[in-house]
Amino acid sequence: MINTVWGSTVKPVSSKQLAETLAAEKALEGTLYIGYPIIGTPEGSFPIDALLVSSKKGLILFNLIEGREVGQYQDEQDEAFNKMQAKLLQHQSLIHKRKLRVDIHTLTFAPALANISGHTEDGYPLCNSANLLSTIEALDNQDGDVFTSLVSVIQAISTLRRGRRRRDLKDPDSKGSKIKALEDSIANLDMQQSAAVVETFEGVQRIRGLAGSGKTTVLALKAAYLHARHPDWNIAVTFHTRSLKKQFEALITTFVLEQANAEPDWEKLRILNAWGAPGGPERAGIYYEFCKDHGVEYFDYQNAKIKFPENKEFEGACNIALESAKLITQGYDAIFVDEAQDFAPNFLLLCYELLKAPKRLVYAYDELQNLGTRSLPPMEEIFGNLPDGSPRVVLHPEEPGKPKQDIILDTCYRNSRPVLTTAHALGFGIYRSSGLVQIFENSHLWLDVGYEIARGELKDGKSVTLQRSPKSSPEWLERHSTIDDLISFEVFDSEEAQTNRLIKGICENLSTDELLPDDIIVINPDPLTTKSAVGNARRILMQQGVNSNLAGVTNSADSFSEPGTVTFTGIFRAKGNEAAMVYIINAQDCFSAFRPRDLARVRNRLFTAITRSKAWVRVLGIGPKMLQLKEEFERAKELDFRLEFRYPTEAERKEITIVNRDMSKVEKERLSQKQQSLIDLLISLESGETFIEDYPEDIVKKLEVIFNRKIRRETI
Repeated sequence: MINTVWGSTVKPVSSKQLAETLAAEKALEGTLYIGYPIIGTPEGSFPIDALLVSSKKGLILFNLIEGREVGQYQDEQDEAFNKMQAKLLQHQSLIHKRKLRVDIHTLTFAPALANISGHTEDGYPLCNSANLLSTIEALDNQDGDVFTSLVSVIQAISTLRRGRRRRDLKDPDSKGSKIKALEDSIANLDMQQSAAVVETFEGVQRIRGLAGSGKTTVLALKAAYLHARHPDWNIAVTFHTRSLKKQFEALITTFVLEQANAEPDWEKLRILNAWGAPGGPERAGIYYEFCKDHGVEYFDYQNAKIKFPENKEFEGACNIALESAKLITQGYDAIFVDEAQDFAPNFLLLCYELLKAPKRLVYAYDELQNLGTRSLPPMEEIFGNLPDGSPRVVLHPEEPGKPKQDIILDTCYRNSRPVLTTAHALGFGIYRSSGLVQIFENSHLWLDVGYEIARGELKDGKSVTLQRSPKSSPEWLERHSTIDDLISFEVFDSEEAQTNRLIKGICENLSTDELLPDDIIVINPDPLTTKSAVGNARRILMQQGVNSNLAGVTNSADSFSEPGTVTFTGIFRAKGNEAAMVYIINAQDCFSAFRPRDLARVRNRLFTAITRSKAWVRVLGIGPKMLQLKEEFERAKELDFRLEFRYPTEAERKEITIVNRDMSKVEKERLSQKQQSLIDLLISLESGETFIEDYPEDIVKKLEVIFNRKIRRETI
């Protein structure tokens, strides 16, 4: 079976006919790339019209002809062969005794040409749909042992994910050796990720996946691919977490160097913050430039806080910008948005308005990253309607022979099954004694992101047990260590005891486990207390000769980690980043919240912190709340990291949604006043200043009904 990956092509008719002809031959196996790869040469980038990678036939390069004029097709074949051979000879894994282990075949495919025989020349195959398959079948078979290395090179990923830092490793069983092996094992992109990088949909495209499924890498390489393919295009890449900027720069630079043999043109391919501010290119942002270019009022964060409700500052600012702009300048050919789940839909609309036709907007998001909040609305809702009432953007179902508009990355290459399932169990409150914290409105999302039903039914009111499949959570991600080493929850009596455990663990990681300082991150879930919460630990580490940084405070806001230093961070800076060893301190802050509606938010912080780990997690906390959090973990562990729960009914889901709804600033002030009145009432009753009999009987009965309803719900 042939898998077709649709890249950007200037030969659409012959490309479609090539794909259809190859797909019709069921015995033929491999991956057909259209408009990919692009080979860097001293003269610039050289795009290949189409390429078939086959374990039996090796590489087949296709020179495509749209019409009937074949011209000097022999020269085209020679140039493609020479460029590809030069590329492959740079990779030792493809060479044996100075010779390539890979056969490179070249074919010219001219589907509109009926009289093939009048143009053929020995050694230069010329085909149409009638003889293409027989020509391929006649080619020599390939050594299958080299196939994996060949795929890695063709995907131009071999230098990106493989561990590049020098490690002085002496113990083959140390954590340092294990993390190096893990990094080497994920050096190849899988088929889903490869398709997401190359497939170019002429319109709005979305990429969905779990934390660790490679969304950021895929988005960066996709932008770099289009930049190399179309160097004249104006392209923007934007994101929510500022510390992702350096990561995007590194990924894009490496890929463009491999594809075009040149540095990216940062005037044409821009990496921009979402919000932005005055102060030059480093502070530039999509929203700020929109306001500046269209003469509309710009709100910085402080002013937006005053004018708009809490957690809706950016949404409100974007609304005013969109409403105020008279005639929007469409200056971009493509825009890529990472972490789209952290933006209000109107930011995607703002990006859409900045695009030229055919509106190439690609947005990537994690539907589980914002647990308890609604997923992004459907495309049809985000981008509005035409004058006739029909949606401006429609999500088309997947069709053979066409690029995918909706790509789902369901395999997680960062977190092992125990780590990922623990994060979901605690984030949703699956094993919480008083019931679920939050749930998805659409049950099928569980299956989309790689869970499968082990028992029961994923239906309203039914009991269900979900588990990760071996495909979605590869077993080798957890084989390297025991369960107790992969993830642990530890309870302490005091902050001092927690800090001592943290220091001891980090020092052992550096001295015994052969980890590097930048393999370690320490996350404090509460962003408001992080600076003070980590100060003592950082001071003690410094006394012991271990350097550290506080992300975004002691280093650049656009960077996260630095070589040779342990990174301490709040949860918002941690998003989008990863490390081999993750320590989470003060996890007790994620067990409960003063206001029930804030519980989902603090549970989200724990979920996000746990999923930063590429290998090992240590969850540390203090007191009885941490003990209860640990009990939830132990229940997940007891069930072999399956999610076992009763799926709530529609009415119950609505109640959960109401509990977690956003509130305006006025609503929050009203609630605060009512809470204080309730506290005053309780104090008055408890002190004996007043008695329950002093209050109207109907009010007392209503309170009894409400509290009894709450108690019954929590015991179900």
